[in-house]
Amino acid sequence: MERIKILAINKGKTLALTQFGILLAIALAAPLMGQQAVTGTIVNAALFISTVLLGVEAGILIGLIPSVISLSVGLLPAALAPMIPFIILGNAILVVSFGYFKEKNYWLGMFSASFLKFLFLFNTSSMVINLFFKKEVAGQVALMMSWPQLFTALSGGLIAYLFLKQCKKIN
Repeated sequence: MERIKILAINKGKTLALTQFGILLAIALAAPLMGQQAVTGTIVNAALFISTVLLGVEAGILIGLIPSVISLSVGLLPAALAPMIPFIILGNAILVVSFGYFKEKNYWLGMFSASFLKFLFLFNTSSMVINLFFKKEVAGQVALMMSWPQLFTALSGGLIAYLFLKQCKKIN
């Protein structure tokens, strides 16, 4: 007798995989916009949405790639390459802290996560700048890793809220 294998398609897993693919594609395409305010807002929105829809693990995975794309398309100057691991870690901090605090309240989670990411990037960029950068570049790097990070995280959180509210995924 021949063995027959049956492939069962699970609707829930298919939906989650599709959502993950779409959010990853959005995060990958965002750096092509070419402006930090737009790119950062879109990536952060994708991170917040993926955390609500798919969980912390998916959010962390989605947060890994955009920084590398930003460097390769020139949004991040080549001199900022040493910051990429810290940006990735900042994205992970955003996702993990949001995943924790959102259970209490979306806004508490969004504001806390945004502030923690900003605080981490602001502090680590100060150290990295002193190690790797000439004084001429240091000011530009410090600016990119300071208040714009908080602005894009908060903007992304607001966009994510509007999207998730429309989809009835949050109250």
